[in-house]
Amino acid sequence: MIDTREAYLTATAAIVGGTGPIGVDAERASGFTYSQRAYLIQVYRRGAGTFLFDPPAIGDFHELNDALVEEEWIFHAASQDLACLREVGLDPARIFDTELAARLLGLPRVGLGTVVEELLGIHLAKEHSAANWSTRPLPEAWLVYGALDVELLPDLRDRMVEMLAADQKTVIAEQEFAAVLTRDPKPASAEPWRRLSGVHSLRAQRNLAVARELWLARDRLAQAIDVSPGRLVPDASLLAAARTLPVTRQALADLREFSGRASRSELDRWWAAIQAGLATTDLPSLRATGDALPPPRAWADRNPDADLRFKAARAVLAVISDEFAIPLENLVTPDYVRRMAWTPPERIDSGSVGEALAALGARAWQIDLTAQRIADAFVEVHQTIDAASEEDS
Repeated sequence: MIDTREAYLTATAAIVGGTGPIGVDAERASGFTYSQRAYLIQVYRRGAGTFLFDPPAIGDFHELNDALVEEEWIFHAASQDLACLREVGLDPARIFDTELAARLLGLPRVGLGTVVEELLGIHLAKEHSAANWSTRPLPEAWLVYGALDVELLPDLRDRMVEMLAADQKTVIAEQEFAAVLTRDPKPASAEPWRRLSGVHSLRAQRNLAVARELWLARDRLAQAIDVSPGRLVPDASLLAAARTLPVTRQALADLREFSGRASRSELDRWWAAIQAGLATTDLPSLRATGDALPPPRAWADRNPDADLRFKAARAVLAVISDEFAIPLENLVTPDYVRRMAWTPPERIDSGSVGEALAALGARAWQIDLTAQRIADAFVEVHQTIDAASEEDS
């Protein structure tokens, strides 16, 4: 465990002296802490060895980043780690993602343990993946687990490079890896409290207002003490209070469903939130605002033409998925297909469909494989609709 600046700089020099791409992983404390910061960063490079860094103790990693930024960094599911690595100054320019490569290769399961076992014949234990990595000192068994997560990445990458080339998917993989690096962060929700599990069951604005104030109060406390919100008071407890609308502090204390480690120690906080929700004139709408589409199961009634287009596009994409052994969700982002089916281009041909896909964020290889067939499917649907209209008239 490297937890001093001096040891970190020594390790950086050793890693720079190694050869080939660098295996990288990060461990967070999801489910335990509010933040998504890295609590362990593992680095492996041939000729240098394995290094386990303690990010809170070290702070900034710009020296390591500056020395290695142009090298290829190997991750398994890079999208999960890049944000917390960028927080400490680690921001690669070129990556190889073994999880994404496994998807493009059509492997049935893409977890690191199963992929390593299938392609390298090595069993990799994953018993500490959900541990609280903010624990200090970290147990020796956890450090061994962390080291094993990166030591096999270069060998796995080399095997996958061969397989991608044999499947003629090298260019596809390169485009996907580049897209992971350049993907914009998901914009913050205008109403994050609507993520409260079960909030859709509340049918009145006043109940929603109380749920909102409880969620915001819990979120402020969780952020202040860096504890996962659900460990203070579970979603189900907030929902029970919002549904019941207790009229006194004691009634809230007596509510059996209102549980959790901070449910009684912070009772004044929760009661103040309920009072704020009961008194506010800023009542939330019954439905969330935004550009979210209705669920496809409702399309047949709400927009039957879009329903036909969506089902036709899904059918042709399923065929392409089978042809190239690429999962549907990697062939084209499902939301892109839904949005095109709901609001298709004015002119239906491969060019306009390709432009629409590109505007949504599709990569060139995805457009090349799918635009023409989606356009053909939409045209066929429109011809069927027109023929039915003529018969009715």
